[in-house]
Amino acid sequence: MRNCSVDPSLYYPQECDQTWNLGYMGTYSDDRQPPLERLLLEPARQWGEGRFVVAGPQYPDTIQWSSNVERIEHLPPAEHQRFYSAQQFTLNITRADMVRAGYSPSVRLFEAAACGTPIISDYWQGLETIFEIDKEILVAYSPEDVLDYLREIPDSERRAIGFRARKRVLAEHTAAHRALELEQYIMAAR
Repeated sequence: MRNCSVDPSLYYPQECDQTWNLGYMGTYSDDRQPPLERLLLEPARQWGEGRFVVAGPQYPDTIQWSSNVERIEHLPPAEHQRFYSAQQFTLNITRADMVRAGYSPSVRLFEAAACGTPIISDYWQGLETIFEIDKEILVAYSPEDVLDYLREIPDSERRAIGFRARKRVLAEHTAAHRALELEQYIMAAR
């Protein structure tokens, strides 16, 4: 059973200026830092004209942030929707234990998708059961993958990826869907 979902009354596309080419939201963790380094910080170093953001607490002072990476220490939940809407793409990084377990989506995937923000993600087993890869979500393994997405995908296709992900979330991943799944599991167990 999947347990993450989204409330579409709280997360939906919002018209606002697109402040960043790529953003990431998450509390610092040792296991997510290498993928963050590879999939956001290195692309930021390589593309000085790009605009990046990392939102979340507990990042050590030893991290070297490029001048084109904005840091937001704390982002209240009421500001998450606007944060996603202000990004051309958002980055999803999965905790190492969730990658090992597979089939473990983060709530952030559903929130970003409900906002219509295209997602670039690391890969984990089961991701393709949540979103169709290359159509509803993009997978990156290297800084070059990320830079290709950011610089080469036309705006119309970028928006279409976000729209298709939003459509999928609304069709399969809302809180109402999870409640129905739970009822079905209970009924089957009886």
